[in-house]
Amino acid sequence: MVGVMGGIVLATATAASGGVVEAAQGRSFITSDGARLHFLEAGPAGAQTVLFVPGWTMPGWIFERQIEALSDRFHVLALDPRGQGQSEVTRFGYTHERRGRDIGELIDHAATGPVVLVGWSLGVLDSLAWVAQADDTRIAGLVLIDNSIGEEPAPRPSASPQRAAMPPDLPPDERRARRAAFVAGMFAHDPGAEYRARLTDEALRMTPEDERRLLAYDVPRAYWRSAVHATTVPVLYAVRPRWREQGDNLVRTHPDAEMVVFENAGHALVVDEAVRFNSLLIHCLDRRVAQRSAVQ
Repeated sequence: MVGVMGGIVLATATAASGGVVEAAQGRSFITSDGARLHFLEAGPAGAQTVLFVPGWTMPGWIFERQIEALSDRFHVLALDPRGQGQSEVTRFGYTHERRGRDIGELIDHAATGPVVLVGWSLGVLDSLAWVAQADDTRIAGLVLIDNSIGEEPAPRPSASPQRAAMPPDLPPDERRARRAAFVAGMFAHDPGAEYRARLTDEALRMTPEDERRLLAYDVPRAYWRSAVHATTVPVLYAVRPRWREQGDNLVRTHPDAEMVVFENAGHALVVDEAVRFNSLLIHCLDRRVAQRSAVQ
């Protein structure tokens, strides 16, 4: 274990998530505000880096199928954002600015060259928060999965189980039952009771107060749209039909954006339709990202 406080960095090598992702190693680093954040790392270090950022209260290992599919050819990172997965549950830092900065500091620590950033759900907003702060030269591509990106029309209420954070005085059994229902509602195809239970356990690490902070980023919708359009790198917008109209507007106004709609998947489409999503992602990396890099 090697620690360098103040620059970033504590690096460790462990079995990833208790063996959940066999292809990856678990590592950690210290952020500039002193938080220990965990991430998974796999694949050749000199290859194109692909960084996965999960959704609200979720661990990085939810991308296990993507890590397995990409790690033979790509340098893959999957972040456990603060309070999630195996990262430290801090009592500070649950703002879009800090969460975006966490992503940038992981990139500075573990990646060389421009990075393809893959954000899912709340990870879309956390990723765009970093893009809004970042030097454009660090971004090779954006993959934004099943969340609003600030385009019109504004989101309509979802029919899926509410993810709203729970009252702080809720009994533990009821809190777990509600979170288990939220987890189950992410899938159109049940991944199995053991998988859901594992996700539910990890989705309960944060306090209800901090969960609410993550659901109330205090910026106008235009902030997210401006971040998407702040760079001309390839953008893949992979969504359910709920976000189709936003995707149509993105494709019409961004110079290198593509939308793919998953008609029969749940919110966790990277799990529900992993084979299809992985094929789209690899095509984006091999064709759009690689070709753009070759002409620069």
